[in-house]
Amino acid sequence: MADDDSNPPAGEPTAGADDSGQMTIPGGTRVPPWVIKSIVLFWVGWVVVYLGTGAVRELRSLLIVVLISLFLSFAIEPAVNRLEGWGVRRGVGVWLVYLGILIGLVAFSAAIGTALATQLDSFIDEAPEYVEDMEGWLQDNVDEDIDLQRLSDEFVDGGGVSDLASRFADDVVNLGTTIVNVVFQAFTVLLFVFYLVAEGPKLRRTVCSFLEPERQRVVLSVWDLAIEKTGSYIYSRGILAVFSAIAHWVAFAIIDVPFPVPLAIWLGVMSQFIPVVGTYLAGALPLLVALLDEPKKGLAVLVMVFVYQQVENYVFAPRVTAQTMEIHVAVAFGSVLAGAALLGVVGALLALPFAATAQAFISGFRQHHEVEEDTLTESAERRHRPI
Repeated sequence: MADDDSNPPAGEPTAGADDSGQMTIPGGTRVPPWVIKSIVLFWVGWVVVYLGTGAVRELRSLLIVVLISLFLSFAIEPAVNRLEGWGVRRGVGVWLVYLGILIGLVAFSAAIGTALATQLDSFIDEAPEYVEDMEGWLQDNVDEDIDLQRLSDEFVDGGGVSDLASRFADDVVNLGTTIVNVVFQAFTVLLFVFYLVAEGPKLRRTVCSFLEPERQRVVLSVWDLAIEKTGSYIYSRGILAVFSAIAHWVAFAIIDVPFPVPLAIWLGVMSQFIPVVGTYLAGALPLLVALLDEPKKGLAVLVMVFVYQQVENYVFAPRVTAQTMEIHVAVAFGSVLAGAALLGVVGALLALPFAATAQAFISGFRQHHEVEEDTLTESAERRHRPI
């Protein structure tokens, strides 16, 4: 009968456990205990990472809400602390800050909504006139045989106006559904912020109770830095928003743009609190309103927005941020891009205060050295020396 190939030859050692319980491999070599531990730890780590990644993916919306809540709590805590210094309880102080923010949002939304509704109604009424003006310009500059009368008739008599109004009504319904979802999310954020601020001292005490004294000082320093830098960010953006709103209000009044005050407030607020591209996104609304009123006014608005942005970048912003939140332009731009890539719009909004806090923390704990001015001068001379 042939030998079974599955059985090893007589006298050849096999893998298994010896008398002491340690793993052995063919040849009688024992497997070191650290190898077994490493394999076990690897698979345990893989399972933890896999489950953790899935949990983070499922809880992403909650994590975003928590991040927004932390940012807002850092932003309003200086105001609540000041109210507490005046004898107001922290919980009442939070509600007073909420009330002020709500009044500002309602006034801002009412002003912008009125301007948009009026301009849309005006556009619908004057659409045939716009078509006639376009027809005349095309006939003078392109071809005399161009006739847009059919387009005008279809828009007015063929139901274009009613279709536009119907689509606008559908958009309003969809917007209402979106607003309900936003209100729910906002309510959740406000609850988080309330407890983070009203119970702020107690929360810090609880967190520090789990740490050693040295680590407690580090945590409290970072916490205070985050509050200081976030408050400074809001303060600096608010100052620049006021400057921008006043400058554009005067310019829009001179240009005779409809609704100069609401449009100036819109441009001032949106340009400061949407990083990097906020000015250009915010400038689209007054530009559109001015173009619908008269093309020349639209061109004047475009020039004004561009010129003011340069003045703000090189005159106002450096002086304001030097007193509030100082951060290098390249670091700010890079942090906004990184935040947007990680968390979208929320990450872009949170990127600047986070970067400022990190920069201040690193600057406070790292060792500084004197810079040799002679070395810098020699380096600059070498760079500008002709080759």
